[in-house]
Amino acid sequence: MRSARFWLRRLAGLVLVLFLLSVIVFLIFNVIPGGDPAIRLAGRHPTPENIAAIRHDWGFNRPLWVQYGDMMNRLFVKHDLISYQDQTKVLPTIGRGIPRTLSLAVGAAVIWLFFGVLFGVISGLTAGRWPDRVLTVVSMAGISTPIFWLGAVLLYLLTFQWHSSPLFSWLPAGGYVNLTDDPGQWAAHLVLPWICLSVVSIGFYSRVVRSSLLHTQSADYVRTARAMGLSRGRVLLRHTLRTSLIPLTSLFALDFGAAIGGTVILIEPVFGINGIGQYAQQSVAHLDLPPLMALTLYGGFFIVIVNALADAVFTFLDPRIVVE
Repeated sequence: MRSARFWLRRLAGLVLVLFLLSVIVFLIFNVIPGGDPAIRLAGRHPTPENIAAIRHDWGFNRPLWVQYGDMMNRLFVKHDLISYQDQTKVLPTIGRGIPRTLSLAVGAAVIWLFFGVLFGVISGLTAGRWPDRVLTVVSMAGISTPIFWLGAVLLYLLTFQWHSSPLFSWLPAGGYVNLTDDPGQWAAHLVLPWICLSVVSIGFYSRVVRSSLLHTQSADYVRTARAMGLSRGRVLLRHTLRTSLIPLTSLFALDFGAAIGGTVILIEPVFGINGIGQYAQQSVAHLDLPPLMALTLYGGFFIVIVNALADAVFTFLDPRIVVE
């Protein structure tokens, strides 16, 4: 019963969040300067008559709440939402971009989670010694590096300047290959984007794990486990690290949702991946409301779902936590 209440509350929260997001985005694009789609649809030298005709044909002269309802109907019921910029259907374009964006985000998440925990554990176990100092410098450098700048540098060095070297000759200069077509080339095309998207989180996660690990090592239950004669590795895996992963789970849920919903905008254009991040960037540049509305709701959906799953994971990591 408690589990059913938990997921029902999360479902209600998801609906509320998506509704508020859609209303905010819709209203913003109807009040910002240059947000009138009729002017952009009318061409470079529109006449008042052309603009008036477009407003009538597209329904831009109707009340805002009617326009909002029509857009939601086309998005969720009819599935025929049309871009104002090029008059193409929005949902098929997003559908083609989702596998690319998910491939980028999931691969990067695996990398930053693995190395972030690994570096954090090493730093925590060697606190104050040279491995900890080296990893601290590396972590701070990663946190401070702009990912779009890192992507441009890696592309230049590894796919142009040093591409003749056998060590880097296998790296393609951007693009994307479907996983079902060639898994090897799929991974090869995503190695550099994965690195760029994960480098900031690796540094940040390692510091979080280190801090949490040092704090947990002094807890009463950890000292009790040591007094009972458990090995250092068993205490680390079963007690110290397991508890230290609780704050990391919440952080990962936020970062993974943010990566899918926003961070990919900085990476996909650099490497020519043509996922939903690049589609979002183009839509923002043209103030194209329909795809932005769909992409915003898509991002909000993933963020809420991932955070709900993170709440469920809390009870596994620490059964004392009761998620209502």
